[in-house]
Amino acid sequence: MRYVQLRAFHQVAMSGGFSRAASELRLTQPAISDQVRKLEEEYDVLLFSRQHRQIALTAMGERLLAITHRLFDAEDQARELLSESRRLRLGNLRLAADSVHHVLDVLGAFRESYPGVQLTVSTGNTETIVAQLRSYEADIGVLGDLAPHRDFEFIPLNAAPIIAVAAADHPMATRRSLSLAELADSPLVMREAGSRTRRLLEQRAAETGVKLRYAIEVEGREAALDIVASGAGIGFVSAAELGGDRGLARIAIEGAPLLMEEALICLSERRENKAIKAFLDVARGRSAN
Repeated sequence: MRYVQLRAFHQVAMSGGFSRAASELRLTQPAISDQVRKLEEEYDVLLFSRQHRQIALTAMGERLLAITHRLFDAEDQARELLSESRRLRLGNLRLAADSVHHVLDVLGAFRESYPGVQLTVSTGNTETIVAQLRSYEADIGVLGDLAPHRDFEFIPLNAAPIIAVAAADHPMATRRSLSLAELADSPLVMREAGSRTRRLLEQRAAETGVKLRYAIEVEGREAALDIVASGAGIGFVSAAELGGDRGLARIAIEGAPLLMEEALICLSERRENKAIKAFLDVARGRSAN
């Protein structure tokens, strides 16, 4: 087994094809194909299934990719450590967030300190964010629906209660608070089944013997708020995630607050990556102030 063979395999897996991998590594496609073929032949394994000019990782290929992720990330860290400049001037940092509102101040502070680092922000639910972190498709996650785990480094961000929201002209818009029983009698706009907001509300409703009925079920926070703003029903959101540009009325939910806790997370094995460490340090500094 040679380094060039592992590098070829890793790049093909990450690029999704031999041609793209060859372009990324500035080699010819036959050269890339030859390195992967030799690796498979040497160990009598099949790393890619090849059908109709499409490739996909086999089970063995998936296991090897998990290892090469760590291998080449460690290589990047070693290169950074040995670099002449210890200041982070260039690079990329990928964030995956269930809601970017919780990290806006950290993003701003990080940009001030490291203007040369390009930030990419994507959104998703807990399942997709964790999968992206494990596959190295994201560097840092922003979410709250994950119990402490040895595989991840956690930095708490904030906690905010779930509130009900309604259009300004909705009959309930003037109410300061509503019970779950009252909400159950109103048309509700609810997030998709995988939503943490929905799960917390349903847990509280079950505890109090209330059955919530949804007039509209919609995927995504922004789509749900748009529908609420149209007057179609009452929706729910974390108080920290509601901007003031929709003119929605905020209505407290009676009883003990249903708190949405958010945290920054990254794979523990990647916490010394220069860009990741810098972002986490900025976040720690903000939380200490």
